[in-house]
Amino acid sequence: MQEADPIAQQVMPLKKKRSPAGLRLLSAVVVIGAVAAGVLVWRTAMRPAREGTPVAPAQAPPGTPRPAAAASAARHPIALAVPAAASTAPLPALDASDADVAGALLGLAGDDAFAALLHRDQIIRRIVATVDALPRQSVATEILPVRTPKGALLVERTDGSITLSPRNAERYAPYLQVVQKVDPKALVAWYVRHYPLFQQAYRDLGYPKGYFNDRLVVAIDDMLAAPEPPAPLQLQQPKVFFRYADADLEARSAGQKMLMRLGPAGEAQVKSKLRALRGLLTGSVLPAATSVH
Repeated sequence: MQEADPIAQQVMPLKKKRSPAGLRLLSAVVVIGAVAAGVLVWRTAMRPAREGTPVAPAQAPPGTPRPAAAASAARHPIALAVPAAASTAPLPALDASDADVAGALLGLAGDDAFAALLHRDQIIRRIVATVDALPRQSVATEILPVRTPKGALLVERTDGSITLSPRNAERYAPYLQVVQKVDPKALVAWYVRHYPLFQQAYRDLGYPKGYFNDRLVVAIDDMLAAPEPPAPLQLQQPKVFFRYADADLEARSAGQKMLMRLGPAGEAQVKSKLRALRGLLTGSVLPAATSVH
């Protein structure tokens, strides 16, 4: 079930460089974090009420090619995205960008309460590493740009059956509030202006010929392809962590599992925002009723 990913090894050594205490971050996708990133705020493994073994960093099996590593041309050039706001101010160096990035994203999020959820160092590197990992089987919690939800996964047990509790979606309410507040056009305009920093972080991650915006679109498309299974979701607990009883659901990517844990309303909300972001990033809007495969 779990693949380890060397991205954590790329991100974590930089933690010696701390950013000012006043930093704030928006991660809607977005990603979005995500920017996804993307919002990227949820654990890959589902924890039971008891404390268990921590999630191991994910790693692709030997011989698995890195996505977009050998790409010679961008499929989704950033130049085709919505133009960035005019500015003559130079971009900071990547490793000195936390204050600039956090200040801009705080304005987009418009919610000081979100500060308590943030990891305040290596903001762009964390977003890039998370976006890259979302289409895989697991995401190392160490690389997430925001803290994971409080409390344990909420389940219901009846006559030996385990199901995901409808109340579990409440744990993600603070993150969904941020997603709801973000204006996709403003977010993409900021992203376009800061794109050189995202591209540098992606290359530093081990993709010297890769193009980060292509990987971001891959991650968004993968999440849009998440199924919308009817409630209640059946679970199993073979050892410490819960698993989906449905083998197809269990085989889904980390990003898709994330969306399914939000509940039907939360999943629909995030998908709507992701479609808007994708349209601005690529100039092609996907129909609301169409899943991407």
